[in-house]
Order: sequence, then structure tokens, then C-alpha cells
Amino acid sequence: MPEARLQITLPEEVWIGRLSRRYPDSQFRILAALADGDVGVGLAEIHSTVLEDVLTDMRAFEGVRDVDILNEPGESALVQFETEQPLLLFAARDSGVPLEMPVELSDGTVTWTVTAPSDRLSELGTQLRALGLSFSIDYIQQEVADEQLLTDAQLNIVETAIEAGYYETPRTCSLTELAEQVDRAKSTVSETLHRAESKIITEFVSEPGDDAPDVALLQ
Repeated sequence: MPEARLQITLPEEVWIGRLSRRYPDSQFRILAALADGDVGVGLAEIHSTVLEDVLTDMRAFEGVRDVDILNEPGESALVQFETEQPLLLFAARDSGVPLEMPVELSDGTVTWTVTAPSDRLSELGTQLRALGLSFSIDYIQQEVADEQLLTDAQLNIVETAIEAGYYETPRTCSLTELAEQVDRAKSTVSETLHRAESKIITEFVSEPGDDAPDVALLQ
């Protein structure tokens, strides 16, 4: 199934594009996101030498609300927020492409790695253009069919999660407990699970017989 890495330029009217250009040396990593109607809820890790200024300006944008700092910020902060401009969520949702995490943002440009069938990649390009988002393609490549789906680290955490009852209903192991079992930071385990789950879901819904990828898919 094709994998593509995109460089998406955010318009100036999109608050996070403006914020990241105002602080070009700051790094924004979106670790998790979901759409709630027309509102997006995101979890971001922000690294900056002027972090307090970044957070102050972030709170001031009209398109942002309910900004909560989840750690003791130094030069980095874990931030949960709501936004009225979740453009990538809309593009992913309307094209049927999973939004794989983390998504990197710096100086107005989003780096997004996407794994999806050819027809969905094509539709993603259509949706991005419809939202006024310009983009370039670093690469499109066909994944090797017998390549291991998950990395060793992802596989280890997923297997431990299954054995510990993290996916049971009701859940018998919390994320904190899982992080303790694998001796990793809670945020690292959460991010690793998100990426692994995204790969598993994408593989499960992929369509057999995709043609070899072509850059024209997204153009």
C-alpha cells in the first residue's frame, strides 16, 4: 500500500500557521487529534525557547479555545486545546485517510506521512486543495508486502497492552500502568500506540490490488 510524505503549507489566516511563522524556531508536534462536529480537539507538544510567549499568543487567537497545559512547562509543554480550524482533520475524514501521528509543524509547514490506498491518496489531494491548502510531495513509495507492519518497539507495547488488558472492555490496565510495565514515559507509550493503531487500521481497511503509486495521485 502506498506511503507518502507531504509538506503542507498552512495559509496565513489559519491561526496555527500564523503562530508557527511568528515563532519560526519553535517546534509543534501534534500527538493526537479528533473531530467533534466542526471543532477539533488536539494534543500538542510544543518546544520553544520562548514558550511562555508562544502559549500566550496561542490563547489569544479567536480560533482557539480551552487551552490546557498538562505538564510543568520549561522549554516544552504538553498542551490540549480545541480549535475551530481543524483543516487536516477535515481532509483526513473526508478522504478516508487515517491521520497518522505525530504530525510535525514548523514555520507554517506541516510534515505529514500518510499510508493509504491509491484512490484515497488521490481523494486526499482533492480535499486538501478544496480547503485551500497547497502542498508538495517528498515521496510516494509502495510499501513492501512482506515488510513487518509494526516496528519492534510498537509491537512490544501493543503485545504488552493486549496481555495486560488495555484493550479489554472494561479496561483492566490504564495507560499509566502500561507505561510502567514497559518502562517508558506515558506520553511516549500513548504516541507509540496511536501510530501502531493507525497502521493496523490502515492495513485492515486497505484494498487489495492497488496499482504502483505515482506522484500524479496527489496532483
